[in-house]
Amino acid sequence: MSYRLIYWPGLPGRGEFARLVLEESGAAYEDTAQGDRQDALEAMKSALSGAAGGLPALAPPVLQHDALFIAQSGNICEYVAARHGLAPADEGQRALARQLQATVADLVSETHDTHHPVAIGKYYEDQLAEALEASAHFREVRLPKFLGYFERVLEQSGGEWLLGAFSYPDLALFQVVEGLKYAFPIGTGRTLEALPLLTAHAARVAARPRIAAYLASARRQTFNANGIFRAYPELDG
Repeated sequence: MSYRLIYWPGLPGRGEFARLVLEESGAAYEDTAQGDRQDALEAMKSALSGAAGGLPALAPPVLQHDALFIAQSGNICEYVAARHGLAPADEGQRALARQLQATVADLVSETHDTHHPVAIGKYYEDQLAEALEASAHFREVRLPKFLGYFERVLEQSGGEWLLGAFSYPDLALFQVVEGLKYAFPIGTGRTLEALPLLTAHAARVAARPRIAAYLASARRQTFNANGIFRAYPELDG
């Protein structure tokens, strides 16, 4: 199978969740973010308008598979995972995988809102006071709540993978933890000190052969000041 991932060039963002599943699957795929910038923007414009085919997407990432165009990172992850042995075979377990993926998406959204708590369209500097307040609450309350939840899930499932056997939400959890360590190194490090299963989980995902090769390659985009996870030291307390 050949896929085409359509996403913003220059930042990992929500596209990285789909990339990790594509990389772990071993499937051939084209990443528009790795090509010409103007071509990538044109591909995204076409996918968002629906001109490329199918339903218009509200926002990237968009996955093209033959004539099919689908959006929403969790939806893309499940679509690819189900076709490459990275999703549970049991219907009930598949529902639990979607639950875990959606919980990661909730954490991603709350992380983004720490630096843009008032409005996405406003500059960070125009909402700094609100960002400081939002980030303090995030570090002290929300971050331990979310990461503690995943620690409990790992403990209940045997400690290795979220659902007992490896599946695509494990990749999503790895990515959000990596992003949090970049954006809030102090706050995240302090929280992870009490979460040994989650800490070991991240290392276990990073050591998977295909993921390790991807992380060491030029295809892995670095976190930066334009993405979801942004390293503002003043927000890390």
